[in-house]
Order: sequence, then C-alpha cells, then structure tokens
Amino acid sequence: MKLGIFTVLFGDKTLGQALDYIKSQGLDAVEIGVGGYPGKKHADAAALLEDEQKLQDFKREIETRGLEISALSCHGNPLHPKREVAEQFHKDFVDAVRLAEKLGVETVIGFSGCPGESDFSQNPVWVTCAWPTEHAEVLEWQWKEKVVPYWTEMSAFVRKHGVRVAIEPHPGFVVYNTETALRLRREAGDNIGVNFDPSHLYWQQMDPNECLKELAKAGALYHFHAKDTAFDERNMALNGVLDTKPYQDELNRSWIFRTVGYGHGEESWKKMISTLQMVGYEGTISIEHEDSLMSTEEGFEKAVSHLKSLLIRNRMKEIWWA
Repeated sequence: MKLGIFTVLFGDKTLGQALDYIKSQGLDAVEIGVGGYPGKKHADAAALLEDEQKLQDFKREIETRGLEISALSCHGNPLHPKREVAEQFHKDFVDAVRLAEKLGVETVIGFSGCPGESDFSQNPVWVTCAWPTEHAEVLEWQWKEKVVPYWTEMSAFVRKHGVRVAIEPHPGFVVYNTETALRLRREAGDNIGVNFDPSHLYWQQMDPNECLKELAKAGALYHFHAKDTAFDERNMALNGVLDTKPYQDELNRSWIFRTVGYGHGEESWKKMISTLQMVGYEGTISIEHEDSLMSTEEGFEKAVSHLKSLLIRNRMKEIWWA
C-alpha cells in the first residue's frame, strides 16, 4: 500500500508548491481534484484536454517529483434536479474520465448524486426511512428513473475510456452505505466500485472493517480515504447521530470529522490497515483532512505520522511472514 493525499487540501498553494510540500513529507501518491464540490483544484480537466502542452507540463510536475496519481476526483451531483446544475456536474465528470484516460489513471472518484422526489423538484431529496409510505415510493422512483439509467450509461462510457468509477458513499446521496454501493454496482455496471471513507461510516454507526471485507469480496474496493470521526457522547445521547448543525458548531454537534487517530485510536486504525492488507488492497491510503480543530498543515502532518508508523509495522509483518 502507498501513502497519498487528496490535494484539494492545499488549494491555496500552486500545484508546484503543493507537490513540493507533499514530497517533503515522504508521500508516494496524489489524488487530484479536477471538478465538483471542493472548488479548489490543481487541474482544470477541460483546459488540459484542450491543450497538449499544458497536459504535458502537468504530468511533468508530478513525475519529476517521483509521485504518482492515485485517482482523479470529481465530487458532484450529476443527478441534481436543477438541470443546469446537473449538466455542469456531468460535464465535470465526463472531462475527468477523458483526462484520466490521457494520463493513464485508472480511477475517477465521485458521488452517486441524489435526485429530487419528482421531475418537478428544485433540490435533492435524500430518503432515510421507509414510512410514511411516500418515502419508499420516492426512493423507488429515484433508483428506477434516475439513478440506474444515468449510471448504466456512465458505466458504458467509462469502460469505453478504460477507466473505472469509485463512488464515495456519503449521507445525502443515494449511495451512502455498503448495501446501496453494491446495489449500484449490481444494477448499473461492474466497473462501478467504492472510494472507501471510514469517517462517513463511523458516524452512521457502521463497522468499517466489516464493510471493507464485504466490498472486497464483491471486487468493489477501488480506493481509500483516510479520515476520522469523533463523537460527543452527551450530544449523541440527547440527539442521536443525525445532526444538521453546521460543522463549525463543534461544541454542540453529535460528531465532527477529525484527522486520523483523533476520533478512533491507534488500535482501530491498526485493525483497519490490517483488514486492508488481508483483503488484498494494494492501492493508496489517501489522506483527506476536514478537521475543523486543526490547521491544514497540523492535521495533515499528524495523519502522515500516524499512518506511516502503521504502514511500516504492516510491512514488517509482511517481511516476517514471507
């Protein structure tokens, strides 16, 4: 396994500055944001596709530092009920796939998206319970009329370009857990897998290790994000884990995103790295930092230090048992 970083974290730096800093921390790979929600990106996919010289310059920036691209990321909602919004996210995704093909990058990461409750909606509607019965009817309509048709078409498109899609399960979208991720793969295409982010699963009270095993068994584990979640026991006892308060309201939230090791301790992360090893994952552990209690550099460097020690221990085990 390699250690990498989702570079939108350093959106305030130029590509060269970000890569120099990443290299100085001893990382192996970079996950490049090329569109969608993060906003800050180091590669404009459309511009690179139109200008061969810019494309070669971009590749050179990464290659000369001895880094590799683990994935291109394009987190958007191509199923958004507002047509103009959906079309922009769709274009971003299509450009990301075409750029991945040109760069020889195997994986494009994104969200499944979420439609509205009908063709007349203005905003996405995420269904979270089976009753009243309208909820189940909306959910069935979303999958049958929007989700499966779109991703079946995209599965064929990415196959044509020699790329695969790693959907990141996230609450708020139709794919948010193991079951929905495998349903999308089963009904839309077997080149649709998962970008695994344990932080999104922890706060739903899921066990990341069991999820890793299930996804790997289905051949659906494509990429991995390293991010953690911490809980406030009192707030959770009072209000549960469905929390709509702003992320910046840390004191009153039931949970917040943390850097690796600051939500779940070393034993939890050792177990997760070991599970990745056991299921045969040989890709990148890509650090994603959204810890509102730490600066960018502090959170990143703590995650690097924590994960390096775990990966070294696992490599030592591999040598010992070889």
